[in-house]
Amino acid sequence: MPCSVRIVKRSFDLALSLIGLIVSVVLGPFLALAVLLDSPGPIFYRQRRASALKERTAAGRCVFAEFDMLKFRTMHADAEKQTGVVLAEENDPRVTRVGRFLRKTRLDELPQLWNVLTGDMAVIGPRPERPELLENLALAIPFFEERLRDTKPGITGLAQVCLGYSGRAPSGSPVALLEHALTNPYGLAQAEGALADDMRTKLLFDLAYVAALERFRTFIVMELWIIVRTPWVMLQGVGR
Repeated sequence: MPCSVRIVKRSFDLALSLIGLIVSVVLGPFLALAVLLDSPGPIFYRQRRASALKERTAAGRCVFAEFDMLKFRTMHADAEKQTGVVLAEENDPRVTRVGRFLRKTRLDELPQLWNVLTGDMAVIGPRPERPELLENLALAIPFFEERLRDTKPGITGLAQVCLGYSGRAPSGSPVALLEHALTNPYGLAQAEGALADDMRTKLLFDLAYVAALERFRTFIVMELWIIVRTPWVMLQGVGR
């Protein structure tokens, strides 16, 4: 990533996170009260997530920087007690009533503005994943770890505004027409419905975003397009 892109991107992050945190001072207490009244448990949810790719070991294992990501709690307390670490799905039964609204509008991610301010995340970037899942996905999907090379995970991003929550392409979109070729190009029956299917589609968008960071002009165009697109996705509740 060129130095000019790095400086401007961090400046965007600082400005947008500060503005967002000021807005959160007004909106946050109402959201916190709704979470508290809807189901017992903590208001905020702190979860370990993977940040930028640090290195690849001689054995081929990917090592990622990690941080504690903050968000409003959208699931019942101890939601993973019976399932262990699993990816959230569309219409996930563990999600509370208020949680569904927060996820549709992306308001559950407001506390992540603090992660942006402290430098663990960016406003725009690939979605942060759980370290346990990310390591397995990097083994299953070629070049999956490259989505976090020299860039930070983001609250919003190209994949987040173009795809569904799990990474599934919207029905009828050009990408959806190629979904089978993207997720199971060899037509293996035992591979149908695999956890990594939607992640392969998401990877295409993440890599396109990372590639745009290599030139200042493409970075500005991409960054501004995602910033403009994100409020529309929030208002429409797309992908959740």
